Parts: sequence; C-alpha cells; structure tokens
Amino acid sequence: MQEHADSIKTYTLVFVSLLLLTGATTVVATIDLGAFNVVMALLIAVVKMMLVALFFMHLRHSTILTKVVVGGGMLWLGILLLLSLSDFVTRGWLPVPGK
Repeated sequence: MQEHADSIKTYTLVFVSLLLLTGATTVVATIDLGAFNVVMALLIAVVKMMLVALFFMHLRHSTILTKVVVGGGMLWLGILLLLSLSDFVTRGWLPVPGK
C-alpha cells in the first residue's frame, strides 16, 4: 500500500482555512440574517467537514469503496435532514385544538 503524505504547506493552509471558517461562523452568528442564519452555519460547517475529511482523514487518497461508503453516509444524512425539515415546514397546516 502506498502512503500519500501531503506537504506541511498544504496542512498549514487547511488549518488556516479552518480557523478562518471558524471565525466566519462566529461573525455570522452575530449578524441577523433571519432564516438564513441556520443555512449559513450549515454551509460553513459542511465546508469545514469536507476539509477535515479530505485532508486530515486522507479521504481524497482512499479507495473507491471508502469514497462510496462516505457518499452513502452523506446521502443518509441528507435524507434525515430533508425529512426533519419537511416535518418542521408542515407544522401548523392542520388546526390543532388548544392553540
């Protein structure tokens, strides 16, 4: 099995990017974007997750099977988020006694 080692420069750039994205998360949390606060926080979190998975977990040098398993996990996460969002959006469509 061949080892894939990235340079120190690559790891440093990824680390600095993660620090900047963490700062961006803090800045976005202090700004009132209405309904888009959650969207921006999730977008930044996904970018940080991809950086960690690709570079620190060496996913970009992994086998096809590993990439398929990670893709399946991402698909399952998307399904769960979609179902949770559909539940949240449809609340209040039916009249509920006592409200």
